[in-house]
Amino acid sequence: MPLTLDHSYARDLKGLYVPWQGQDWPDPQIVLRNDALARRLGLDVAALDAGLLTGHALPATARPLAMAYAGHQFGGFSPQLGDGRAILLGEVVDSDGARWDIHLKGSGRTPFARGGDGRAVLGPVLREYLISEAMAALGVPTTRALAACTTGDRVLRQNGLEPGAVLARVAASHLRVGTFQFFATRGEGDKLRQLADYAIARHDPDLSDTPDRYIQFLHRVAARQAQTVAQWMGLGFVHGVMNTDNTTISGETIDYGPCAFMDRYDPATVFSSIDHQGRYAYGNQPAIIFWNLARLCESLLPLIDADEDRAIARASDVIAQAQEEYRAAWLGVFARKLGLAAPDAALIDDMHQLWTGQGVDFTSFFRALPDALRGNAGSLRALFDDDRGLDAWLASYQALSDADTPDRVAAANPVYIPRNHLVDASLNAANAGDMAPFLALLARVQAPFTPVAGADDYAQPAPRGTPELVTYCGT
Repeated sequence: MPLTLDHSYARDLKGLYVPWQGQDWPDPQIVLRNDALARRLGLDVAALDAGLLTGHALPATARPLAMAYAGHQFGGFSPQLGDGRAILLGEVVDSDGARWDIHLKGSGRTPFARGGDGRAVLGPVLREYLISEAMAALGVPTTRALAACTTGDRVLRQNGLEPGAVLARVAASHLRVGTFQFFATRGEGDKLRQLADYAIARHDPDLSDTPDRYIQFLHRVAARQAQTVAQWMGLGFVHGVMNTDNTTISGETIDYGPCAFMDRYDPATVFSSIDHQGRYAYGNQPAIIFWNLARLCESLLPLIDADEDRAIARASDVIAQAQEEYRAAWLGVFARKLGLAAPDAALIDDMHQLWTGQGVDFTSFFRALPDALRGNAGSLRALFDDDRGLDAWLASYQALSDADTPDRVAAANPVYIPRNHLVDASLNAANAGDMAPFLALLARVQAPFTPVAGADDYAQPAPRGTPELVTYCGT
């Protein structure tokens, strides 16, 4: 059965895209296809062949386009960015009436390519597949990987010629803060309003007929992003490229180029090869998300109130409220990780202070807590360079715990995350033609809370002294 696509973005947002075809490829082949996700979306798996999933041969219902947007990248504003190496095929509507974008990343140059070659290579495509599926399994709002395909060509990157590849990605939408900046900076008020109404109808339809819908929409977006970033922080996840064009309206995590999970706790942790100043370090992510949301506020000011001063005051109130919501969400995340019925801010803040400068593996700390609560703190102590502050903190923690706390901690904290050294090794093997290490790691992170006999290596950080890996965006 052919894939049936709808095109609300193309119909409703003229001026925000360029119709565009993907590149022809010499030999497109499926490397991985997410059949479980396809079935959940109501797609006919048989229709998802390599031609469709690479943009090489599309169904008649496809109306491929490259989306336009602007954005602040590392603090500097670009009035026109857009999909330089991607196309939106269209949207599918699932059995619940939810609308999902089908988007191809690495499908060739578009008018927004800005000098790039428009291609992707297998390593970064598999990284996004792996990390996005891990995030979904961990309960974090995220885009999803529908498929990873090779194209049959070779692409020059920093390590030489690598296999060309395309990622088929699914998202509730690809609307970003930068999408709003595109029209706002051009002073196109009518199109800005049309975009806002489209976004509201798609993501917050209950607001569509309300008189204050734009300020309420701003609050919804800010609340979603506050929750998402709080979840990142609870996993030690470092996005790596939190530009406004990578901040979604849906609250989904998008663009897994230079991302990684922190092993040993350090708020200054950075993995991205291009983040030389640490702008998007682990500890900076909460401040950055509100900086990005302030840029959304600026874009929406003309819609919020005709009086600019009143609009600024109202938008500022939304950001202030969202900051409070972030703090509550962050405390809630760590309370759940500690198995507590309610957050204890002093205990959680002291825990982060306890980790500082100690080389504590973030994920292993929580996995060692159940034994410590049962009286065997040896594994927990071994994580610290100096454990002299641990006893006092443990005493405070035990005073807030009950008999079921160890079980709640074990259930709330992943055994397996995409450890950087394992991800790197699996991608190197995949580039050499061996997918077995990647598939084994994928299986672990798709069931992150379930210990597997004989899989202890997947739960361990890299040996001390191993240099931190550098990650790349893949362009």
